[in-house]
Amino acid sequence: MPARRVLAGSALALLMPASLLLTVDTGSAAGPSARQESAPTARPARSRATIRVLPQIVHQGRRTARADAARVAIEATVKPRRAGRPVRLQVKRGSRWKNVGKARLDRRGRAEFSARAVRRGSAQTYRVTARRHRGLPRAVSRPRSTARWLAPLYTDNFSGRSLRPEWSHRGQRYERASKRLCSKGSPKAVKVSGGKVRLSVIKDRSRSDKCRAVKRGKSSGRYAYRLNGHISTQNRVSFKYGFAAARVRMHQRRGQHSSFWLQPQVSRPGKPRTAGAEIDVIEYFGDKHPRGGLTSFIHWKRRNHVVKTGSWLKRPRSFLAGRRDGWSKNYHVFSVEWTPKRYIFRIDGKETWRTRKGVSGQPQYPILSLLASDYELSYMKDKQLPQHMSVDWLRIWQA
Repeated sequence: MPARRVLAGSALALLMPASLLLTVDTGSAAGPSARQESAPTARPARSRATIRVLPQIVHQGRRTARADAARVAIEATVKPRRAGRPVRLQVKRGSRWKNVGKARLDRRGRAEFSARAVRRGSAQTYRVTARRHRGLPRAVSRPRSTARWLAPLYTDNFSGRSLRPEWSHRGQRYERASKRLCSKGSPKAVKVSGGKVRLSVIKDRSRSDKCRAVKRGKSSGRYAYRLNGHISTQNRVSFKYGFAAARVRMHQRRGQHSSFWLQPQVSRPGKPRTAGAEIDVIEYFGDKHPRGGLTSFIHWKRRNHVVKTGSWLKRPRSFLAGRRDGWSKNYHVFSVEWTPKRYIFRIDGKETWRTRKGVSGQPQYPILSLLASDYELSYMKDKQLPQHMSVDWLRIWQA
């Protein structure tokens, strides 16, 4: 090729856009087969968002309020899991969707929200959207309504001046077998007023003598006999599978423990599936407890021996609303979701623990109590009595 033509071709190539240069066929004999052997185009990444609307189990605050004022808990899951990915909660307003919450996914690919159950007397419909994130396209969940939770199986707002007929008093004898030789349940330790039931530990004024308490097989001292607030709906209100929740303000000092728990309606030997289990939704052992004071446990019997699973809640302060919040300062909703396969425990809608062990297959009834077990008495002096636990409301949703 003459030098003049070569120079002209080079100049033309410099003037052509890069996009055109990339499509120029060089005329090589290997051209068509080279295109066939090139790497296949990767499929675009996919995102999938799902949403679960749970009952009205979110309600932190200082004052009493009706159970209907609580907010529903909403759980969003987005796959593939990308911690930190932004997620928005939207509510349907007519034909449009309005943003009402935002969060970021945790390491499990989940985000938790709370929202209104009802607006102007109507159930609300929600969905979640995940924004584009690091090569992943936008994802939108199917909508879900709050309607299924608006008719609970049972609600008690503890209005009036006395317990409703479905409640009864428990453990009204001093019992060594229950590790409460020095305390017993009594109606004197239960008071309904101001839209709440107050369960107390008070001195038993009918006893002038002292009780010798035993801790780890040894005497821990002598203490005033105590009366405990200890009530349940046994033989009156029970359920099988669903949610149970109570809005509780805990007691303050060590020496007793506040509890919201469930027991099987019929006690019989056997596996949890056929005999039920004790479900300790929450127990609190006082503000100054070195491990934070909150526990959740499951107890059942195996060959006449008690088996249990559970533990102290890790990082319990992470479930508080702030530095000024506290378990004995404000009300919080403690709940359990019970299915044929698992339990999921929550505080104000935030998951604390889940397990597949000891799952009851029998109807269970709720219990509320403030109990002073013998092994606790050494942590508090008699003069620091009384202690109080307050329950604003209790609610059950049958699945």
